[in-house]
Amino acid sequence: MQKLLLLGDEAIAQGALDAGLSGIYAYPGTPSTEITEYVKHSAEAKNGKVVASWGANEKTAMEAALGMSYAGKRAMVCMKHVGLNVAADAFVNSAITGANGGLIVVAADDPSMHSSQNEQDSRFYGKFALIPILEPGNQQEAYDMVHYGFELSEKFRIPVMMRITTRLAHSRAGVARLKPKAQNEIRLPENLKQFILLPANARRQYKHLLGTQAAFINDSEKSAFNQLMDHPDKKLGIIACGLAYNYLVENYPDHRVPHPVLRIGQYPLPEQMVSRLYESCDSLLILEDGYPLVEEMIRGFMNNGKPVMGRLDGTIPRDGELNPNIVARALGLADTRGNDIPKVVSNRPPSLCKGCPHIYSYNALNEALSSLTRGRVFADIGCYTLGALEPFDAINSCVDMGASITMAKGAADAGLVPAVAVIGDSTFTHSGMTGLLDAVLAKSPVTVMILDNATTAMTGGQDSAAAGKIEDICQAIGVEKEHIRIINPLQKYHGENLAIIREELAYEGVSVVIPRRECIQTAARRLREIKKQKETNKAEA
Repeated sequence: MQKLLLLGDEAIAQGALDAGLSGIYAYPGTPSTEITEYVKHSAEAKNGKVVASWGANEKTAMEAALGMSYAGKRAMVCMKHVGLNVAADAFVNSAITGANGGLIVVAADDPSMHSSQNEQDSRFYGKFALIPILEPGNQQEAYDMVHYGFELSEKFRIPVMMRITTRLAHSRAGVARLKPKAQNEIRLPENLKQFILLPANARRQYKHLLGTQAAFINDSEKSAFNQLMDHPDKKLGIIACGLAYNYLVENYPDHRVPHPVLRIGQYPLPEQMVSRLYESCDSLLILEDGYPLVEEMIRGFMNNGKPVMGRLDGTIPRDGELNPNIVARALGLADTRGNDIPKVVSNRPPSLCKGCPHIYSYNALNEALSSLTRGRVFADIGCYTLGALEPFDAINSCVDMGASITMAKGAADAGLVPAVAVIGDSTFTHSGMTGLLDAVLAKSPVTVMILDNATTAMTGGQDSAAAGKIEDICQAIGVEKEHIRIINPLQKYHGENLAIIREELAYEGVSVVIPRRECIQTAARRLREIKKQKETNKAEA
């Protein structure tokens, strides 16, 4: 088969298509977005009628994928690590319902928080749910693991997690394809009560899940993705998980590590392999990108006095992603850190695009609040979070998706009136609607600004589930129609917008102000596409 140059995300997407994928579901979030984007733009996917759908949030995406698995088809659901928090209810329970058609849950972690609020490690979720976890070390493994993951899922009738990190997701390498497989036919579960988690069923199926743990471990022991590579120098044994193996071998010119190495790509941990390494070496060094999951486990069940080094004892920094230099220092090798980055190419803070509608929304909001004490604007996650930076300095919180409205309600309950919530159109339908309902039920004196730029802009301009629906949703939730106000965030309407915002800040109830103007980036893209289509039509004529 052909060989392609692919991002890690793209390798996962192509692997899924070649493995007989029937549906992929997601909510966009860096570094996972490109998986679903690749499928949505794939001619193979279109020809095969593969469903590629953005959900309103990660929970709805997880549930849709579980529904496709129920029908016997192979499904994938993709999200970033914090998105797994949103999907956790369905995710954890899916381990008890089990799967029917192969089901892979891709969780893309972001060590060092390149574009995230935290750097949590999704392997803990997989371990908590008691399901197998795959962690590729390169793009080819990412591709191959998808095929293996679907087979593993259908073998044990269980969802399988694939955990990746930013460096793998967004770096490229050559990937050799396998022969594509046909999609599964519809095949309902043999036990039609399998997915009914009434307590009697759930207790029975949970016992079954517990009973399969030994088989999961046995599968890990035999997995080609777990390799124990021996070496005569037993002073140090190394466990390298997923991408960390690359950081290890990059410290040696011939990629030959002068110590025994256990490379981990599949969990649960292969206990016999770990035991052999531990018993044969004087000390262990654990290399894992993220939290010290493996290190904690080894310290727990193999602690007989031998040194176990890693993130817990400070050999590896507790925070941030790994790199070859950190690994070199842990190995006692020469520090490979280069010179400081010249200022001319040093990192620059992100900023709102020139002409962005959020600029004018914040200018009006800041002026409307200028006569009040500071610290009363609760924001959310999206491009508009950049309102925290100069020159705006306009927002005072950013915690998780949807938190703006509920935090504003809580602050108003405490007596901070008026309280303001700032949330984007896509984030509103993701997880802001329930917060608005809470505020309406309590008749809270909060003003909610739903910044409607008609897209999910921060992750590249995916369609927003809120398009054309925001006013109807707000009114259906119970916001009074006369307090749902639309403004045009342009400088020439500044006076008019300012007056409207001030009116709603003075209202002692729930009001919604919707600044509405298309994202400057998607508008430019749309105009380019229109121009291109006109040129094509002219040429064909």
